[in-house]
Amino acid sequence: MPFLRTAWPGVALALVIGLAATVVGREVPVVGGPVPAVVLGALVGWLVRRRRHHEGTGAGSGGDLGLLQPGVKFASSRVLQFAVVLLGAQLSIAEVLRIGGETLPVMLTTIVVCLVAAWGLGRLLRVSSALRTLIGVGTGICGASAIAAVTPVIGAVSADVAYAMSTIFLCNIAAVFVFPLVGHALGLSQHAFGVFAGTAVNDTSSVVATATVYGRQATDTAVVVKLVRTLMIIPIVVGLAGLEARRTSRAQVASGVDTGRAGGVRGFRVFRLVPWFLIGFLVVVLLRTLGVLPAAAAPGFSTAATFLITVALAAIGVSTDFGALRRAGFRPMLLGIALWVLVAGTSLGAQAVFGLL
Repeated sequence: MPFLRTAWPGVALALVIGLAATVVGREVPVVGGPVPAVVLGALVGWLVRRRRHHEGTGAGSGGDLGLLQPGVKFASSRVLQFAVVLLGAQLSIAEVLRIGGETLPVMLTTIVVCLVAAWGLGRLLRVSSALRTLIGVGTGICGASAIAAVTPVIGAVSADVAYAMSTIFLCNIAAVFVFPLVGHALGLSQHAFGVFAGTAVNDTSSVVATATVYGRQATDTAVVVKLVRTLMIIPIVVGLAGLEARRTSRAQVASGVDTGRAGGVRGFRVFRLVPWFLIGFLVVVLLRTLGVLPAAAAPGFSTAATFLITVALAAIGVSTDFGALRRAGFRPMLLGIALWVLVAGTSLGAQAVFGLL
């Protein structure tokens, strides 16, 4: 109940914007609902921040968005994750395994290229080791989720996390607008664009939004590809934890001090890295495969998921802090944009090589 009392203003705002964006999407089908939701949300968020600034009620009185902050945060994360779970009603286990299996080489190629480029370009641009790692895993795997998972392992400071989040967020918003145009210009099929979005866009929300603009089949493919890609967090974090443990152990040997940190790293709980919505998605897919959820219910689940995605993107638009993006600086932003373009090109190239285009 306390959470509901604090969250309802932001959730209500996201719902209103989501409804307005849905109406726009029905009137202009080529645009759809997600893109207007981001634009309208960003405009409303800018107006709210501007009003609070003029009234002198800044971050000290409850965050940039004031009373809207808890609900906007909830709508931009949990609502979106629940929508991903609902999307599982349109797929069977066989389809998930087929799509995941045939696109795995593309996923692995983009991840390897991104991480290697993050290391090389990051050094060239004189971006700190921690920051280039955060931007690299955020771009290559799954945006904010990967950044959050890696942060405690490498001991990144809050400033680096904020820089990486801002950079990834900018690329996410750009993908929603740019990628569908690229897909139409190249004549990509629904399946090919789904693979493109699933391997080249960062956060799950942006993957779903980008693919939704292109079509329902593209969305189904993109969700499966993205969720399989999300599982790559586990080996990446385990590898980074091992490197950090080795680095800490060497430092202890050199200084003659044993802080016990290496043992803590070895005790890292890997299973916490698996997102709950990935498990929920697979459960719904299983129910669909077993016939517990009938095929006739799939269109209803799809409609509900699309609306929830629109609401979540409205909240993401509201939470866009343009000032934070400006403060992120030039070099980290340049690294993030370069990696984003490189991963997009690698995804298309790898699809051509592996015969998926």
